[in-house]
Amino acid sequence: MSENVTIRKISSRQDKRRFVRMMWDIYRDDPNWVPPLEMDRMKLIDEKKNPFYSHAETGWWLAERNGQPVGRIAAIVNHNYNQAQNERAGFFGFFECIDDANVAKALFQVAESWLKEREMNIVYGPANPSSNDEYGLLIDGFDRPPVLLMTYNPPYYAALIEQNGYAKEQDLYAYLLSQDTARSDKLVRVSKAMAERNKITVRPMNTKRFAEEVEHIKRIYNAAWQNEGFVPFTDAEMDFLARDLKQIYDPELVLFAEVDGRAVGFALSLPDVNQAFHSGIKIPRGIANLPIGIWKLLTKKKAIDTIRIIVLGVLKEYRHRGVDALLYTETMNVAKRKGYRYGEASWVQESNIPMNRAAQMMNGVKYKTYRVYRKNLNQDLQDGKDLQD
Repeated sequence: MSENVTIRKISSRQDKRRFVRMMWDIYRDDPNWVPPLEMDRMKLIDEKKNPFYSHAETGWWLAERNGQPVGRIAAIVNHNYNQAQNERAGFFGFFECIDDANVAKALFQVAESWLKEREMNIVYGPANPSSNDEYGLLIDGFDRPPVLLMTYNPPYYAALIEQNGYAKEQDLYAYLLSQDTARSDKLVRVSKAMAERNKITVRPMNTKRFAEEVEHIKRIYNAAWQNEGFVPFTDAEMDFLARDLKQIYDPELVLFAEVDGRAVGFALSLPDVNQAFHSGIKIPRGIANLPIGIWKLLTKKKAIDTIRIIVLGVLKEYRHRGVDALLYTETMNVAKRKGYRYGEASWVQESNIPMNRAAQMMNGVKYKTYRVYRKNLNQDLQDGKDLQD
């Protein structure tokens, strides 16, 4: 291990704050880093307040040199994931580290040992703390700041992770869409014809029925997504997320597709408030607290010209009827009317052929790539497939 570096397991709120604040040491000179709100980061890793941890076990570690943090990592066992995917898998997450291979090695060793003690056979990551949160490592597209709820990291992280035996599991893409090029006469014409033929209507979220609308989203999301790495939201998790997003969402950008009055699909887009938080100047560690963050948001709100298209889902029995095309076009219509010039569709799994084709059909530019890594903890497994108890 690097000289005078120790790895310490943490649990106290004071140590968790050090865990969060070390990000300012790593990124203080990176002009594309978007400082988070410290209180949001603390809430994300709070095992009492965040309902994710009611079905997960987590270990947290800090690497320190002369009393100062130089790295961090979390090891996570998401029992809901393992039940949904029929695996015995753990995750690493919240990884930050100075450019020091020995520090990274020590962090991964302690996290993997913890997962082995819990009889996990595979580790995936990074997940902060799950695929329903910030997921994947940025490996391409470092020239721009991340959009809302997308990860960001120094380019050297990929080497630190791969040096510890991790290999690609899958890539996730972010597509940049422009109002100038995304809309085509064919898309508009086809979506309109399909909507009329299948009696599909699209409406915005009804804020007076907020809780009921969230239930529609949860129902469709948990039924529509059965892809690799999927884990369903619990009621408590969805409510927790909805309360957070309610502070920044625009109900006109939350769209529901209905057939005979029943919601069969939805599209959720959010203003990229990272544009308001991103100042492009050096920010000392720890000052991105609530008052400063809100001040930036209020004073720079007019500068937000991008939305993030986070989720678009359609119930299986209503696919191939033009529901997705209609949601695409209506999202673009609303965004244009409200003055947004760009949209980021993210993330899209490389294996999701229909979604990749849809983004390309709208002339989306694949401008960022995120990687999910995998490592077999039990080398006797046959390709890591025989994972049942």
